[in-house]
Order: sequence, then C-alpha cells, then structure tokens
Amino acid sequence: MKILVVDDDRPSLKLISFVLREEGYVASTAQDGQTALKIIQKRCPDLVILDVMMPHIDGFEVCRRIRKMAKIPIIFLSAKGQVNDRVMGLNIGADDYLAKPFEPAELLARVEAVLRRSGTFSDQQDAMPVRGGGLCLDPIRHMVFREEDGKEIELTPIEFRLLWCLMRNANRVLSPSFLISKAWGYDYEGDSNQVAVYIRRLRTKIEKDSHNPEHLVTVRGYGYKFEA
Repeated sequence: MKILVVDDDRPSLKLISFVLREEGYVASTAQDGQTALKIIQKRCPDLVILDVMMPHIDGFEVCRRIRKMAKIPIIFLSAKGQVNDRVMGLNIGADDYLAKPFEPAELLARVEAVLRRSGTFSDQQDAMPVRGGGLCLDPIRHMVFREEDGKEIELTPIEFRLLWCLMRNANRVLSPSFLISKAWGYDYEGDSNQVAVYIRRLRTKIEKDSHNPEHLVTVRGYGYKFEA
C-alpha cells in the first residue's frame, strides 16, 4: 500500500514515514500542498496523511482539491485538534482526523481501518447490492444510484460505508457507537458528533429535503435509522 505523508515539519514527516515503513507501507513525502497535488496526479497513492497548517496552500484546501480529482482516503494529522477543526476536516471530505501529539499505534490502527473501509468487500453477503428508499448501493463497484433515473450519487469512502451500514440494517435504530465500530472500523473514544457530521452530509446528497429527511431519520436519544 502506497501512503503519501504531507507535512511541512521535517521531524514529523520523518517520524510518520518511519512508523509507516516499519509496518511495511510504501511511504512517500511532501512538505507542501502543491508538491503533494503533483505527486497525486502522477502516481495515485492508496491513502494520504495530511497536515492542516502548511505554507501557501493549507491542508483543508489540499483536501478539497484532492476530492475533485479522486476518492483517495484522507486522514488529517494535525496540531489543530479543536472540535471545529475536526468538524471542518470531516465536512470537506476527510475520512478521519487525528490530533497531534499522537501515539504511533493509534495512527497505524486508523490507517488500517481507513484502508480496510476503502477496500473490497470480502464476504459474499456484504458484496450483494442493497436497495431501499429509491436507492441502489453496489458494494463491488462502490457506487450508489437513484433507481428512478440511474443517476449516480458521489460519496466519499466513509460516507459510502456509513450508508451501507444503515441500508443493510434498514428500519433498525443504530447507535452512534455501533455505526462507528462498523463504518469507521475501530473503537472511537470521543463524542458522537463525528457520526452526526456524516449523517448531515449524507442527507444533503440523498434526501429531497435535507432539513426534513424521509430516509435518514434521527431517533432522539438512541441513534439513527434508514427508513426504506
């Protein structure tokens, strides 16, 4: 697996790339956003680890530009660890956000989880298309279509996994912790705002009126469910 690490801090760049290589990943590096975007265009990595505070182009803008080019999984790894920073990163398309200072073991766990989520579905039942609410979700092709017109709905990898989990359990109320364990792929110790952010994003993409959702329903005090 090829991982691109983008950080203008040399010690951080050296540490992160060392940790990744020790685990068998092929790690390349960039010290600014412009260089990172050129590397991505030439040889598309399997995952990008991205700092926020960089000269010329900050990490948020790099993330936006990557999202216009490809569905490459992105993990923010930044000293900007406030809630609003994490929400911003998730809102613009990142798959995860880890604040500095970090434990190498946690970084590796999140890298593995994100790569696992973006990979193929190995279980035969998991590979079957899921239908409901006028949508068809195809895990093999990693695509979601509206059944009425066949129009594809563009989703990030984590949005796709979250919607798949909800549709596979249609009409069942799922707690935020359950959704995190299934869609994020690791035990997340934090508030449930991360799930709420993605639910709001999904509503803007699949609901006719995101403020009055028909399918992605909040069950206050319990969690969320997909009304098929």
